[in-house]
Amino acid sequence: MKLSTHIKPISYLKAHAAEVVRTLEDQGEPLVITQNGEAKAVIQGIGSYEQTQETMALLKILALGTRQIQQEDVEPVQDVINRLRA
Repeated sequence: MKLSTHIKPISYLKAHAAEVVRTLEDQGEPLVITQNGEAKAVIQGIGSYEQTQETMALLKILALGTRQIQQEDVEPVQDVINRLRA
């Protein structure tokens, strides 16, 4: 995804809000909104937002697992299975 192709000034957003919302859902890519020539906000469709949040959650779980492995805070899988079955 190349954000430089998805940049619009805030005046465009004000004048074309309904079209922007439709485009966000259709394309699934975020839109950078500028004000006075500077990037000020990023908007995205709800589907894209939910996917981003799910990805972030998975990355946090992976980071936690990696940290636990590094701290040797782990158990053999067979011990866990036996405990769950009991």
